[in-house]
Amino acid sequence: MVSDHFILSRLAFGADEASRQALSRDGLRHWLQEQLSPDDAADPACLQRLAQWKLRMKYPEGKDWPATDELRPFQWLDAPIEKLWALSGAANPEKLRPRLEVTMATLIRAVYSRWQLRELLCDFWHNHFNVNAWDHAVGFTLPVYDREVVRRHCLGNFREMLEAVAKSPAMLWYLNNRSSRTGAPNENYARELFELHTLGRDAYLNALYNRWRDVPGAREGKPAGYIDQDVYEAARAFTGWGMEDGAGLGGGQSLPRTGKFAYVESWHDNYQKRVLATEFDPYQPPLADGRKVLDLAAFHPGTATHLARKLCIRLVSDQPSAGLIASTAGVWTDSRDKPDQIGRVVAHIVLSREFGESQGMKVKRPLELLASFVRAAGMDFNPTEPLIYEMDAAGQRLFGWLTPTGHPDAGDYWLGTNALRHRWSLVAGLAENWWATGTFDPLATFGGVKPTAGAFIEKWLLRLHGVAPPHVAAALLNTAGIAADRPLPNPAMARRLVAWAGMAPEFQLR
Repeated sequence: MVSDHFILSRLAFGADEASRQALSRDGLRHWLQEQLSPDDAADPACLQRLAQWKLRMKYPEGKDWPATDELRPFQWLDAPIEKLWALSGAANPEKLRPRLEVTMATLIRAVYSRWQLRELLCDFWHNHFNVNAWDHAVGFTLPVYDREVVRRHCLGNFREMLEAVAKSPAMLWYLNNRSSRTGAPNENYARELFELHTLGRDAYLNALYNRWRDVPGAREGKPAGYIDQDVYEAARAFTGWGMEDGAGLGGGQSLPRTGKFAYVESWHDNYQKRVLATEFDPYQPPLADGRKVLDLAAFHPGTATHLARKLCIRLVSDQPSAGLIASTAGVWTDSRDKPDQIGRVVAHIVLSREFGESQGMKVKRPLELLASFVRAAGMDFNPTEPLIYEMDAAGQRLFGWLTPTGHPDAGDYWLGTNALRHRWSLVAGLAENWWATGTFDPLATFGGVKPTAGAFIEKWLLRLHGVAPPHVAAALLNTAGIAADRPLPNPAMARRLVAWAGMAPEFQLR
């Protein structure tokens, strides 16, 4: 039988008391159904946390701005792109603020949101459609990318999400499609569309074929994969897909400076094209060529397999079985026109036998480790900038992975020597409030009764691990030099024991 603790460690950012009760009361299927239909209005605790958050903004006077020193709440999470893009002339700390706010909101939601599965999938899709928001120009757009692209579509229809990504200012800037025009198409976006976003690297067949007709299935209009010719032609299809960034149009005319998506007809290559063995007639209506590429890529069987594999790796194990990948790809394809396509696929994976047998097969990312410790501890958590930099040192730079691949999803990346040391530091620092994230009193859970060291560690192992193996409890108490039948000497030792429990190998897995 699959334990509630395992389900919440895999489909949520760890177990807290409320989620334990809900899952135990309702069962997995009902809990999953609710999680796949999130309603923000039904999540008042998280909304309140977001409303109460503040972070100091402090910087000296500059030529074009006054000195600033204030505690400021969220101001950019719901802002339109026009207001965000206007930050290009602001002080450097102001330029960083949108990315910082999305990062802080992500941490708050990971800890406090009732809709944990949605938050987990937002993290998945941000990695799948990675942009480096530590680049200022991309950082301006991150609130819109997070809100309108990732969060809006994370449980929805992949084809709709794919177009939202293609037209997003964040991706247009990051992969340079804003500068792609007839006569000088930029291939960056087109290549990543095939290699990362849809068909995947396994479907890249250029080492075997360099003429499109030679690709198996191409003569029947069903190519098994893609080659460089497809990338070149797709790049032509996306010429003219740009953004209002002030670029010159000729004749003394320029685009506005709003950051919004823009289609510039004079920049589009209107001649015939051929992508994935499909002919494109010349002079199609605006956006039609690019949209046709998105259709071909989104509905290709290779995309179903690639996305099925990635979701199974994230939700099940680093090496999911071929059978689970195939059945998941089948659900993906059968649901391709459904508004909740992604949700249906996730439900299929979660209710599979292989999911239930995968306990302990995934390593927690730093975000998952942090959030699961805070949730289990019941801490009054307030994210801060130093905490973000410690997460970076542990291997996860939120919204700042440099290459389009996104963070790796294999366990060996997260368990290098340096990363492991910082993972332990994350847990210890949260327990000891090194980064002003919130005080923690693990003795308070005993309601004023002074527990023995044995009773204390047993309770906290159950909260963090879901079980309290006697050998783990004995090892922790032996390290502390305390007998199981003796009271804890002070609150500091209590915090240290809980932190050590969070550093144990069992807690590093999900």
